[in-house]
Amino acid sequence: MKLLYSVLIIMFSNLIVAQSNMESFPIFVECKDIVNEQLEDCFYKTLYSKLKTTYQHPIINDSVSNQSVTIRFEIDRKGDFVLIRADALRASVRSEMTKAFENLPNIQAPTFNGTPTFMQFVLNVPVPMKDRGSFQIYSNSKDVVEDKKINDNAVDSIAFAKANEEFNTIVSDQYDKHQLRSDAIIPLSYQRYHRYEAAMNRIGNNAHTAVKPYTFNYVDQYFDLEAERASLLKERRTWLGRKWHNEHFFEVAGKDYWFVVDPGVDTQIGRDLNDEVTTYNNTRLVNISGGIGSQITFGGSIQESQGRFPGYFQREIISRAPDGGNPGIVPGRGIAEDGGENVFDYPVATGYINYKPSKYFDLQLGHGQHFIGDGYRSLVLSDNSQPFPYFKLNAKFWKLDYTVLYTSLRDVRSEVTADDSFRTKYMVHHYLSYNVNKRLNLGFFESVLWQNDNQRGFDFNYLNPVIFYQSIELQTGSRGGNALLGFTAKYKFSDFITGYGQLTLDEFSGGSVVSGNGSYQNKSAYQLGVKWQNAFKVPNLMMHVEYNRVRPYTYSHNTVVLNYGNSNQALAHPWGANFYEAIIIGRYTKDRWYGIAKAIYGERGYDVLSNGDNAFYGGNIYGTEDNRIADNGNETTQGNTSNFFFGQLEAGYVINPASRLKVFGQVIYRSQNPQFNNAVVRGESTMWLNVGLRTDIMNWSFDR
Repeated sequence: MKLLYSVLIIMFSNLIVAQSNMESFPIFVECKDIVNEQLEDCFYKTLYSKLKTTYQHPIINDSVSNQSVTIRFEIDRKGDFVLIRADALRASVRSEMTKAFENLPNIQAPTFNGTPTFMQFVLNVPVPMKDRGSFQIYSNSKDVVEDKKINDNAVDSIAFAKANEEFNTIVSDQYDKHQLRSDAIIPLSYQRYHRYEAAMNRIGNNAHTAVKPYTFNYVDQYFDLEAERASLLKERRTWLGRKWHNEHFFEVAGKDYWFVVDPGVDTQIGRDLNDEVTTYNNTRLVNISGGIGSQITFGGSIQESQGRFPGYFQREIISRAPDGGNPGIVPGRGIAEDGGENVFDYPVATGYINYKPSKYFDLQLGHGQHFIGDGYRSLVLSDNSQPFPYFKLNAKFWKLDYTVLYTSLRDVRSEVTADDSFRTKYMVHHYLSYNVNKRLNLGFFESVLWQNDNQRGFDFNYLNPVIFYQSIELQTGSRGGNALLGFTAKYKFSDFITGYGQLTLDEFSGGSVVSGNGSYQNKSAYQLGVKWQNAFKVPNLMMHVEYNRVRPYTYSHNTVVLNYGNSNQALAHPWGANFYEAIIIGRYTKDRWYGIAKAIYGERGYDVLSNGDNAFYGGNIYGTEDNRIADNGNETTQGNTSNFFFGQLEAGYVINPASRLKVFGQVIYRSQNPQFNNAVVRGESTMWLNVGLRTDIMNWSFDR
């Protein structure tokens, strides 16, 4: 019995020794004869020696003291060094350390219980490197193993012990500009997108530029987003300095996931010199973007805002007031509550989730804004309206880009609401883009709107992503839907000059279009424009000229709910219909600085609404065609004609290129002079001075 007891004691002791030796450090060739207890020290000394041998400090007689490079890396199961991230005060120092790291040899992999495993390290390397120098060791994944040993000795069930270890294995600090290589959406911003298009419109590119917003991954095929970001980095030592100038506020990434979170603002203060109004906007927001695996990306923003605007814009907000007592709708944002003293309180929420089942397809469900076209304005679909729910299908292959957009919209006017509920209508878009050759692109667009009448709901007749909608409209009745057709074109005259155009036909009637008799059924619109990149041989200067002309009654309908609008806002051009306009824009970018100069001249035809004349002249898309002024003889800008001028100068500085936080100042001059003053329009001039600090994730459209 004593002999058996002694044998058991010896076996148990051997088991304890085996447990203590079941994890092994990675081994350089120089350390292969070292006993296990000294392997860790040998590993760090050898690693330092090899890095010092190949590292070349880029600055001779460097006067900056206490410099270092923080490197996070792992050694995988094959014994290869895998660099996860390197951070340094100077980009050149980081680059040299990265080169030295890439020259490290393959070594014997770390093991756990005799099986090769991976091990992670975070080291601080003082530079310039010195003889007999050493690292500051922040952590390595051996800590996880030590936690396991502790758990092994705990009085707990196997299930709970394993669960307790799982948390320690979570890796979440590997973010390395994942967003720039993902299928996450780039928020719509004129100032950002014009730079991308300069690269995407080069001759020979197979890019399709009309459907917006873009994704980072798509733009990165033509415009090096990581190189741009690197060129804008500022050398900052502190955490606060990096977050304010270079990085997202909150960055998380592991093996198969990542996300970033940025708090933001849109704070503006200004003065309307003509109405003597002090204006301001106070927006607090949170913007998030992320990805799970290689196929799912998501994003969203929540904004809470209060604002007082210049007189003309305030009157525009009030004129779009919805049923239910709220005082107005802020264009492009949404319904506003009364904040007192001419202040509007308006929340905005956007979001999406995108699934990419293959390299050819994207499926996206969300609540946001869209834009179709290559111009400053769009006569097809723009971001003038507030965000709305949608499901989007996109396919890119060969020379084709095909987009289907299913949406739900609202009509919020008091005359169409029922039971205190806004009227619902639905809209489906098809857009096919075809690169005919390396210079010419042609596009075809069609959409249909229908209302939720007779509890019709979402009409599955329109669910087919390839059908011709005009035929369905005929089957469901001309008052059952409103179909629009559109054509787009783009031609690259050179790598720097691009011409484009759009043609929209509403409720297409071929005879009315070609008759020339001014039929109200000739509801059409066209756009022509030219973009000149690096204009006058000045790098990063873009000149843009555009002309838009929309006939009266375009986008309206004989069933008034079926107009081409959403929540009292036009889905295409913010002016609605019955106008022409000429636009010239100059944009210049230098590092983080930018400047904008914009001038718009046009003529608009409003309703007279005075002297007993209440006829519909075709400018307000929410008017009913049953009240039209005439069947024939209709001309663009008919009715209460008003000339219009808008001028804007803006200069700004991008504080953080990751979150798009910028500071800016602008001067805006606007004037119009109608024939008759009424409740909708009046003769006035506005001079508005405005400065602000804003996160640039949505466009403001004050040129209305």
